[in-house]
Amino acid sequence: MPLPTRVSQIKDQDVASLFTDEDPEKLFSELQEIGHGSFGAVYFARNVKTSEGVAIKKMSYNGKSSSDKWQDIIKEVKFLRQVKHKNCIQYKGCYLREQTAWLAMEYCIGSASDIVEVLKKPLQEDEIAAVCDDALQGLEYLHNNDRIHRDIKAGNILLEDNGTVKLGDFGSASLVSPANSFVGTPYWMAPEVILAMDEGQYDGKVDIWSLGITCVELAERKPPLFNMNAMSALYHIAQNDPPSLTTTDWSDEFLSFVNVCLAKEATDRPSATELLQHPFLTRDRSNNCIKELIERTKKVAKDQDNMSFRRVRKILIDPHEDSQSNENSDDSVFQNNETNSVESRTSIDTSSNMGSINSLPDGAGGASVSNGTGRDSRHVSSLDVKF
Repeated sequence: MPLPTRVSQIKDQDVASLFTDEDPEKLFSELQEIGHGSFGAVYFARNVKTSEGVAIKKMSYNGKSSSDKWQDIIKEVKFLRQVKHKNCIQYKGCYLREQTAWLAMEYCIGSASDIVEVLKKPLQEDEIAAVCDDALQGLEYLHNNDRIHRDIKAGNILLEDNGTVKLGDFGSASLVSPANSFVGTPYWMAPEVILAMDEGQYDGKVDIWSLGITCVELAERKPPLFNMNAMSALYHIAQNDPPSLTTTDWSDEFLSFVNVCLAKEATDRPSATELLQHPFLTRDRSNNCIKELIERTKKVAKDQDNMSFRRVRKILIDPHEDSQSNENSDDSVFQNNETNSVESRTSIDTSSNMGSINSLPDGAGGASVSNGTGRDSRHVSSLDVKF
């Protein structure tokens, strides 16, 4: 059966209601590519009716496995339409044109991974605590509604210019909990996800593990085991003791926070609600530390050679100003550079922007694994991953 190229061709009214029957090429202008992955590309764009800056993820569903791609798009749109929380990315609509879905979301200036990459040094403890606090509020909301993100990492933790932290990229998320699919990004994947094909189901505690790995990533600029290839890392996670921070000079509260997140047994990990009461998050810190971090990052980005630094464009776009008002600004010199970071199902370039294993129906086989560098990618079947 041919797949639809516009909303009017969708027979199932429940599915048709997920999409907006408007031509996205007429609705959005000033498209600038800000990232690319195996699914397609992400663009900054402006809604011509409202002048609002948005992020648009273009996802093609033609060619090989087109039906599977179409079902993945439907699932992601369903998930995003249901999510309404200040710490989760806001859905703006989805449009169809020539077997490409245009998924519009609120625009964020970048991810926590972008920040680390621009600064070329780890975040400070208070900055990590602020990121985790907001991220956990988003996770608490998802878990209380029986949802699982399944791909928490610095590349999917997004920052607004006002300092708000938001969870992004719900392409691997589960609409039900518990679940049993082999889904996620290898180095951040919880042991029970890796073992789910043999040993049963898992719940939102997998996101807590991934948050612990993300803490290590923000503190050490890469996740544990990143020197291994993806398959070796998966085996190590499943069979060995959990990782911990390897660098020194961290507080006891931060060390404790990471260790409780990375308890090997899911039942030993705290819930998102419980973690929000951890001393690492409740101790005093500046209310403006994320805004200050963003300003510091912007300054560093502007000081970089714009020909060799490929992440600055996304961080320096001002979604509140049109192209004419930006034409003569200091930021405009960065607008023609590409960037490899993207809020997406599959991100590339830095450690946390490696490709996720494709979202699968529970119990299904077939998945792709990337080693996180954009090189040496390989495919494996989830049914063949035995530990």
